[in-house]
Amino acid sequence: MEDVLPSGLLEICLLVGVPRERVRALLQGPQRKPKSLPLDPELLSVFVPPFISRDDIQVINAGNNVNKSKRRSFRKKKERPKIENVKSLNGEQKAPDTEDITVPKDIDLIGLPQLCFPGGLYVTSESKEDHIHFLVFTDVYGNRTYGVVAQYYQPMQDGCISSNGQAHWESAQTGKMPVCFVPFAICVISRYPYFNALKDCLSCLLVQLRPFKDLDAEEHIKEFAAKLFLIPSPPPGPLHLVFNMKPLQIIIPSREDPDSPIIDLDLHLPLLCFKPEQVLQIMTCILTEQRIVFFSSDWALLTLVAECFMLYLHPLQWQHTFVPILSRQMLDFVMAPTSFLMGCHIDHFEVVSMETEDLILINIDNGDITHSKMAEEEPEIPDVPAQAAETFIKRVESLQLHYDLELCRLRASTDLSELQMRRRAWQQKLNTEVQQMTLQLIVNIFREVKDHLNYEHRVFNSEEFLKTRAIGDQPFYKKVLETYMFHSFLKARLNRKMDAFARLELSTQSEEDRLNLMFHTPRRLTMEKMASKQFNPQYMISRRMVISMPDLQDIKLPEGPTRNSSLRRIETGIAVKMPSKSVSTFKIPEIHFPLMFQCVHSYYTDFFNHLSKAINTLPPDNSALLARYFYLRGLISLMQGKLLNALSDFQNLDKTDLRIFPTDLVRKIVETMPPSERSQADRKPELKKLISRVMEKQREVMKIDDHVKNFELPKTHMQLDDFVKRIQESGIVKDIDTIHRLFDALTVGHQKQIDPETFRDFYNYWKETEAEAQEVNLPPTVIEHLDKNECVYKLSCSVKTNYGVGKIALTQKRLFLLTEGGRPGYVQIAAFRDIEDVKSTTVAFLLLRIPTLRIKTLSKKEVFEANLKTECDLWYLIVKEMWAGKKMADDHKDPQYIQQALTNVLLMDAVVGALQSSKTIYAASKLSYFDRMKNEVPMMVPKTTSETLKHKINPSAGETFPQAIDVLLYVPGHLDPSERPGNAHPKLWCALNEGKVVVFDASTWSIQQHCFKMGRSKLTCMIMVEQSQVWIGSQDSIIYIINTHSMSCNKQLNDHRSDVTDIIVEKKNGIPSEAYSSSLDGTVIVWNISTLKVNRVFQLPCQNLTSIKLHNDQLWCCTGSCILVVSTHEFQLQMKIEHHLKNACSYFLCFQLFPERDEVWASYSGSSDLYIWNTKDFSSTPQKIHLQDCSEITCMIRVKNQLWVGSSGRSQGKSKGKIYVISAEKKSVEKELVGHADTVKALCSAEDRYVLSGSGKEEGKIAIWKAE
Repeated sequence: MEDVLPSGLLEICLLVGVPRERVRALLQGPQRKPKSLPLDPELLSVFVPPFISRDDIQVINAGNNVNKSKRRSFRKKKERPKIENVKSLNGEQKAPDTEDITVPKDIDLIGLPQLCFPGGLYVTSESKEDHIHFLVFTDVYGNRTYGVVAQYYQPMQDGCISSNGQAHWESAQTGKMPVCFVPFAICVISRYPYFNALKDCLSCLLVQLRPFKDLDAEEHIKEFAAKLFLIPSPPPGPLHLVFNMKPLQIIIPSREDPDSPIIDLDLHLPLLCFKPEQVLQIMTCILTEQRIVFFSSDWALLTLVAECFMLYLHPLQWQHTFVPILSRQMLDFVMAPTSFLMGCHIDHFEVVSMETEDLILINIDNGDITHSKMAEEEPEIPDVPAQAAETFIKRVESLQLHYDLELCRLRASTDLSELQMRRRAWQQKLNTEVQQMTLQLIVNIFREVKDHLNYEHRVFNSEEFLKTRAIGDQPFYKKVLETYMFHSFLKARLNRKMDAFARLELSTQSEEDRLNLMFHTPRRLTMEKMASKQFNPQYMISRRMVISMPDLQDIKLPEGPTRNSSLRRIETGIAVKMPSKSVSTFKIPEIHFPLMFQCVHSYYTDFFNHLSKAINTLPPDNSALLARYFYLRGLISLMQGKLLNALSDFQNLDKTDLRIFPTDLVRKIVETMPPSERSQADRKPELKKLISRVMEKQREVMKIDDHVKNFELPKTHMQLDDFVKRIQESGIVKDIDTIHRLFDALTVGHQKQIDPETFRDFYNYWKETEAEAQEVNLPPTVIEHLDKNECVYKLSCSVKTNYGVGKIALTQKRLFLLTEGGRPGYVQIAAFRDIEDVKSTTVAFLLLRIPTLRIKTLSKKEVFEANLKTECDLWYLIVKEMWAGKKMADDHKDPQYIQQALTNVLLMDAVVGALQSSKTIYAASKLSYFDRMKNEVPMMVPKTTSETLKHKINPSAGETFPQAIDVLLYVPGHLDPSERPGNAHPKLWCALNEGKVVVFDASTWSIQQHCFKMGRSKLTCMIMVEQSQVWIGSQDSIIYIINTHSMSCNKQLNDHRSDVTDIIVEKKNGIPSEAYSSSLDGTVIVWNISTLKVNRVFQLPCQNLTSIKLHNDQLWCCTGSCILVVSTHEFQLQMKIEHHLKNACSYFLCFQLFPERDEVWASYSGSSDLYIWNTKDFSSTPQKIHLQDCSEITCMIRVKNQLWVGSSGRSQGKSKGKIYVISAEKKSVEKELVGHADTVKALCSAEDRYVLSGSGKEEGKIAIWKAE
C-alpha cells in the first residue's frame, strides 16, 4: 500500500562518513598529518521505516492488508559491504541482523555517499562550520525524490570520536595522537521538495547531537528519522502543518491546489544572483532545451537556483535529465548528447568548458552566462518576446528583494519564534509575487497559442502561429515550438486543462478576446490597433463596468471583433495581482519516545482527537478547511487500520472539496479490504455508493487521447468528409454547413473530390490575403471616419468611379472609397444597412463594354458607379452577400449573421483567386448563402417579434455544429471587494449537451467562461443557491456545486439515486435557508445550504417526478400522472390534481403557480392546450387556453403577471419554436413570438426585465426578449 498511501516527510535517512579504523590507520602513518586527508565516504547507517518492531506492526494493522509493503528488500549480506556492514561510530561490529531492510527502489545507495560529499571527504585538523546542501533524484519515469544533506564535524582523538569536543580516553592507550576533525553527513530523503522545512529539521538535529557519544548519536538519529516518518504531508489547499522540533517550530507548507507544485524555498534567489535580462536568458535556455550547466562555489545554491527556474516555468515542465549537483566523480555526465540541466562546483568550470562543446555555462556566483569553449560558433540564445520581456523586467524592478530593508521599520524581536514567523511571512509574500510575475510572463509568451489550435482534430498550426509573431520574436518561437516541453504544454491546452496558465489567461482576457470566442472571424487589423500602432503604443481596451443588467438598446452590439495576435500590446504599467489567500495552520501532536507500539498508538489517537475537535469547532461554511481536516483524519484512521472510518472521512470530501479526493488511495483500500469490513461498508448506503463510484470510475478509465498533430497540407485527393476535416484543421472555418458549400464551390465542373493542388492553391491564397490585409495601413484622416473595431477585409484594384479614382474597401459595416492622389482620402460609398439595390452592368467606352458595379443607397440620390472590369462579378456577389447578411442580422438581432456573411465573401474571394477558370464566379456563387436565402425565401420577421426581440447570442460559437440549450440561469451581479470588477457583472449560465456549461457576461453578452464540464450526462436544472454557489442537477444523479468565484466545481452531492430533475431554494427573511432537490424516482431531499447535510428525505408515492415548486410551506410536485401538494416538514399529502385527459399516453409536462390568484397552470405532453385549475376546488373542470400553431408546450416561466410559454411546432416540414406571452389576468395570448428555428427548450427571466429563451440543436441560439 505504501506505493499509494501518501508518504510521510521521510522515505529514508542515512548517516555517511568514514569508519574510525580508516581514520586511525591514516593518522598512524609516519608522514601523515591530519590536514586535508581525502577519503572515500561510506554509508555508516541506514534508517528506514518502519521504526517499530514487526510484532508491533502486526498489532497495529491486525486484519488490515492496506499497509503491506510493496518495496523491494535486501538482507544484510557480505556481498553488499556498504549496507550490511553497518557499524557503530566506535567501530564495534553490530550484532548480525537477519531482518530485511526495505529501501525505496528508486534510491541508489551506491552513489549516494559521493553526493553527500560532492567535493570529497577530508579529515581536517580544524573544525569547520556545519553546512547543508540539497539533492534531487529522478527515476526513469520522471518521478523526483529530494534529499537534504547536513554535513558536520566531530573531533577525534586517539581514534575515538569525542562528545562535545572532549576526548574519551581508552584505558589501553598510553600515547597521545594529534586531534583531528572527521566529517559526517546526515541525509534525509523525501518524496516532497520541503527544502526549508527539512533544513530546519536537520539544523535542530545537529544542535541536539552535540552532547551525544557515538551510539547515543545513532539512536538519536533513528528517533529523528522515525519522527519525520510519522509526519504526514498536508493535502493541497489552505492548511499548513506545524510540528515541534526543538528549538524550532517546523512548518510544512501545502501546495496551493492539486496541480500546483510545493514551494518551500526562497523563490527570489535567482533574482539576487542575476539581472532580470539574464533571468530571461536562462529561462530561454531552459525553454529551448539547451544543455545547461550551473556553477557555484556553494553546493546549496546549485540545487535551489535550479529548482527556482523549474518553478518559474510552471506549468511547463522540464522533461529531460535534471541533476543539479554533480560530484567530482560524476563530471563525465556533461558529455551526454541530449538536453540536460546539471550543476557543478565552480572549481570544475575550466575542465567542463574545455571538454564539451555546445554547453550553456551559467556562473551563479558572478552572474555570467557563457558558452563552452569548444563550440565552433557560439549558439545564439534568442531573446524572449519583447513585450513579455518588458513587462517582466518592470515587475522585477518593482520587487522588494532584501529582507534587511523590511527590518528597518520593524522593532527588534526578542523571541526566536517571532523572528522565524516574521521572516516566513515576508518570504511567503515575496514568493507569491514572484510566482505571479513568472506565470504572467509564461502567459504573455504563449497566450495566443490557443488561436491556432483545432480542438476537434487536435491540430496546432505552427506555421501560421509563427507568421503572426513579430519578426524579432520569431527566432525564439521557432526553437521553443520544437521542444518536448512545448509539446506537453500543447497537450494540456488541447485537453482544456484548467491549470494555473489557463486560469490566469482567462482572468486577464480582454473584452475583445471574449468576443472573439463568439465570432470566428478571419484575423484583420482593427482601426483601434492600426491607430495605436501608428501613434500610441500604450492602449487598453476600455471595459464596461456595470452591476445591473444593462438596457440592451444602450449596448452597441459588436459587429466584428477580431484578433491580431502579433500586434497585441501587453499592458506593462499594470501588474496582474491575485488576491492573497488566507492560510491556516494545524499543530501536530507531540511524538513520545522510545518509539514503541504504545507511543505510536498514542500519537495517532491524539492526532485523530485533535482533528475531530477542529472539525467540530469549525463553522460549516469554511468548507475548504473542513475538507483538509477530513482528509488528514482519513489518513490517520487508515494508519490505525480503521478502514470504514477512513472511507467515511474521504466521502465527506464530496461535500467539502472533491478536488483533493484520493481516488487511487480509496480504490486500493477497497481492493484490499477484508470481506467482513467490505460487507459492513456495503450495509451503509453512502459508503456503498462511494465504493461503487470509485470502482466504476476505474472500469471507465480510458486512455486520454493526447496526440498533437501539426497542420500539414493534404497529399491525396479528398472526399467531402476528409475535406471537412482538413479545412477545420487549417483554422479557416469550422462550421460544417459552410464547409459543405465550399466543397461544392471548389468542385464545380469536376467529380466530387478535391485534389491536393486545388486545396493548396485555395489555402495559400487565403493565407496570403490574410497576410496582405495585415499590411494595410490607412492614414489617420481615413481611420477617424471608421469605428474602432472595424477592419478592412478586402481592397479592390485601383478603379475609376463617379466619386473619383481609388480603391474600394470592404469592412464589416460599409463600403468606402480610398481615394488616390496627393493625399489618400475617404469617401463613403454605402453602409450595408442603407443599400437599396446592387446591379452589375456594363458601360460603353469607345468600342468597349466595361463591366460596372452600381450601388443605390437610401441616403443618397446619386448612384455609385465603379468600373471594376474583371473584378466586377466578384464584387457584385460580395456586396449582395454582405447586404443580405446585414439585413438578416438587423431583422433577427443576431450579429453573428454579419460575421457569417463576412466569412462567405472571403471564401468567395479565395475560391476565385485559387481556381482561375471560366466558372470561378459560378463556383463562388455557391457560397452566397444569405443572398440566396433572401431571394428564395423572403424572411419577414413579424412586427411583434421584431419589437420584442433585443438580441441573439450563440453559446455554440466556435464549435463545429450547434448544440441544444438544455437549461438557462440568469445570475444578478454583485460587488465583492476581493474580486476583479468583471466578476461583479451579471452572468448568464447556459447548459449544453453532455454536461457542458458556458457562462456569458450579461453586461456585454461576451463569453466569460468557455465550456467547462459537469460529468458527461445531460444537465437538467440550475439555480443560484447563494451568491457564491450555483447548483447544477444532472441525469447522472449528481448535484454539482460550482464556486462562482473560482468558476470550478469543488463539491458534489451524491445522495440521489436517479436523475436529478429540479432544485429550488427556500428563503427566510430574504436569506437562503434550505434547498429542495427532486429526482425522477420520486425522491425529495431537503439540504442545509451551509453544511450540505441532509435535513429531511421524502419518497413520493409515484414515479416520474419532473419539477417542484414551493409556496407557504407547501411543496408542489409535478409527476407524470398527477400534481401533488405536500407539507414541507411532515411531507403529508394535502392536495392532488389528477390527470384528467382521456388520452392515456399523455402526462403532465410542466406547471406554474399563481398563488395570489389561487391558480395552478399546467400542460400535458403532446398537447397545445394550457389548463388552469383553481387551487381551492380541484374537482371543478379546469379552464383551457388553446395555443395556435403549437405541437407541444415544452417549458414555461412566470414573469410579473404574465406566463411565458415555450413550444415546439412544425412549419414546412421543419422544427420551429414559438413563445407565447399569456396574460394571467385575461387568460389570453398577448404575443406570439417567432424567434427560433427549433424547439424552445429553456426559458429564464432576467430581473423581470428580460426573458431569455434557448432552442434545440438545429439552431442552438439564445434569444433575449424585452418583458413588458
